[in-house]
Amino acid sequence: MALNRTNSIIVVEALATGCVATTAMLTIHNACASTINLFGTDEQRATYLPRLCNLDIKASFCLTEPGSGSDAGSLQTRADFDTSTGEYVINGGKAFISGAGMSDLYLVMCREASGGISCLLVPLQSQGLSFGQVEKKMGWNCQPTRQVLFDAVRVPLANRLGAAGQGFKMAMNGLDGGRLSIGACSVGAAQACFEISVKYVKERRQFGKAISEQQATQFKLADMAGKISCSRLALRQAAGLLDDGHPAATVHCAMAKKIATDYGFEVCNEALQLMGAHGYLKDYEVERYVRDCRVHQILEGTNEIMRHIVGRAIVAD
Repeated sequence: MALNRTNSIIVVEALATGCVATTAMLTIHNACASTINLFGTDEQRATYLPRLCNLDIKASFCLTEPGSGSDAGSLQTRADFDTSTGEYVINGGKAFISGAGMSDLYLVMCREASGGISCLLVPLQSQGLSFGQVEKKMGWNCQPTRQVLFDAVRVPLANRLGAAGQGFKMAMNGLDGGRLSIGACSVGAAQACFEISVKYVKERRQFGKAISEQQATQFKLADMAGKISCSRLALRQAAGLLDDGHPAATVHCAMAKKIATDYGFEVCNEALQLMGAHGYLKDYEVERYVRDCRVHQILEGTNEIMRHIVGRAIVAD
C-alpha cells in the first residue's frame, strides 16, 4: 500500500538524520515516479515504474532554467512537434538539476508552439542531450548538480506525459509534496545536530563544570527543541491537509516549508556554535548538516516566495 504524505514525511525526516543530501535526492527521484504514476499512460507506468521503484534507473526533474527560477512559468526550453516523424524536437537548457548526468530519465518541462507547457520523458541516451560542468556546491555534494542541455533532442509522442499543455499543472502539483519533503529533510538534520550538540555540552567542561550546566546553554537548547517541535507539527498539519485534498493545503505547505527550513537551518547553526571550534570540524559532522541545509531555504520555491504565497492568501477576498 502506498504511503500517504503524512507517513512519507516521517520516513524522510528519519532518513535525513543520516544524510540530508542522499535523502533529498531520493525525494526528487520519488517525485518523478509519482508524477509518472499520476499522469502517465498504462504503458508509461509499466515501462518506467517497476525500474524506478527498484532504483534500477534513476530520474531527475527538469524545470528550472538559467532565466526562470521562481518565475517557473517563463521557461523558454522549446518542444516543437515534427508532424512528419511524429516526434518532439527539444531545444534549450535547464539549470541546477540534481542528478544530471547520473540519472537515466529526465522529466523535462518544455514550451510548445501553442505556448502551453508540456512534460516530456527524455532518456539519458537521447542524441543531442548533454550536460554542463558539475557545479561546485556548498553542500549536497553526494550528488551532481549540472545544467541539462538539449540540442535538437528528439523524443516520440509516446514520451509525452499527460496531455499537451498539462506540464505546468504537473509541476505545480508536485511542489506541495516537494516542499513538505524538503522541510522534513531540514527537521531530520536539525534533530541530528540537536542530539550531537546535547551530548557534546554534557561532556565539555569549562570553568570547572559541564557547559550544559550554564543557564545560557540550557536556554539555547530549549529554543532549539522548540523550533524542531514547531517545524515538525507544522509539516504534519500541512501533510494532513494535503492528504485530505483541503483547499488550504497549498498555503499550509508553503508556510510549513518556510518554518521548517528556516528553523532547521537555525538549529543546525546553533548546534555548531554550541560546539565552538569542534563544531567546525568534519569529525563531528554538524558542519555538513549546516552546509546541506542552507539550500533548503532556496529550492522548491524560495522562502520569500513562500511568504508571498501565504501573504497573498491572507489578504485575498
